Amino acid sequence: MKVIGILGGMSIESTIDYIKILSKHISDKLGGQHSPKIAMRTVDFAEIEYLQHKGDWNKLGEIMASEAKYIENAGADFLVIATNTMHKLVPEVEKVIKIPILHITEPTIQEIKKDGITDIALLGTKFTMEHDFYKGRLIKAGLNVIVPDEEDRNEVHRIIYDELCHGKVLDKSVKIYQDIIARLADKGAKGVILGCTEIGMLVKSAPIKIYDTTAIHMKAAADMAMA
Repeated sequence: MKVIGILGGMSIESTIDYIKILSKHISDKLGGQHSPKIAMRTVDFAEIEYLQHKGDWNKLGEIMASEAKYIENAGADFLVIATNTMHKLVPEVEKVIKIPILHITEPTIQEIKKDGITDIALLGTKFTMEHDFYKGRLIKAGLNVIVPDEEDRNEVHRIIYDELCHGKVLDKSVKIYQDIIARLADKGAKGVILGCTEIGMLVKSAPIKIYDTTAIHMKAAADMAMA
């Protein structure tokens, strides 16, 4: 089994889910007492969140590259970045490591295309919904990406940072997300990408197909480790 490198802590809530989902996939596939081999680093998310909202992506790139190099040196065969937003810095990470990165959009796009969907909604942090590093990959793959309007984007972003990153799942926020997804469906979306690794804590059902990037990413990592 290959050693899976995980760069997490962004937030710790979703990183815990990463480990649980990954472990279950490998246990279900191999049976017995099998569990994943992991080389992992977690960061202090307070520092990351501060730099994100300050817009200091250069400093964030330095942090991500340094942590990824540490993971490579610990013996990882490939790297998983356990967050959607920080995939913005994949180019900076790729400059300093030789092991491959399993980009979170790759298996997500495969799942969407397998279902024959082209019109896809995207929920995530404002960085993920508004910057090109994520949407651009989806569009390049032939998908029509539909994002919420500005007011809804602000609410999606606020709930992620103020609630989900602290492990809070509030009924009123479930309703807010359900209403936003319904509006995206009205705009023509046939599926919705939960493009933040915490959103799966909140969204369990929707009128359109759900693509939970946390679950998809970890299944792909498990398959890659066992290949």
